[in-house]
Amino acid sequence: MYAMQYEITLPADYDMKVIRDRVATRGHLMDAYEGLGLKAFLIRERGLDGSPVNQYAPFYLWDDTGGMNRFLWGGGGFGGIVEDFGRPAVDHWTGVAFGFGAARDAPPRGASRLVERIAAGADPATAVGAAVAAWERRVASPGVHCSVLAVDPRRWEIVRFTLWEAAAPAGVDGERYEVLHLAAPHLGEVPVGKQWA
Repeated sequence: MYAMQYEITLPADYDMKVIRDRVATRGHLMDAYEGLGLKAFLIRERGLDGSPVNQYAPFYLWDDTGGMNRFLWGGGGFGGIVEDFGRPAVDHWTGVAFGFGAARDAPPRGASRLVERIAAGADPATAVGAAVAAWERRVASPGVHCSVLAVDPRRWEIVRFTLWEAAAPAGVDGERYEVLHLAAPHLGEVPVGKQWA
């Protein structure tokens, strides 16, 4: 399991209807994408829900690297992003845990993402263990569709990503997004729980 996200920050006066229309006309192309657990088509709008920027920032959960590779450089979709917006940096993380919440059957409307660094000198296993415990509490929270915990061992960062039935609740730390569309062709095949024995 691999998590991936790129962020396209847009001008302050950018008409976000352009992104909404893009997702409305192209989002369905990912609805049957091989190897894709989920793609959450996410936006933030400047001045709404605490966002300082206009941003298109889709989040992906891949069940295998073949689908991810095809998407990035095999002519499977990322080329359109590069052509229209330039080449953004692609953040990626190794999956640590995944689970469904009580709202798994409802279409998600909100998302939250928190990225935290593991402190220099901290034991990575202890930090990840604490993050897994927090993730377990998050999955049990009301309104959760699903939640992902992943780690970038190059930068020693932990990402906590959650899809919510409605807007992310007040008090949830990190960036908050609106979900325009969820493509989840193989979400049922993503292993549930902690990703090691």
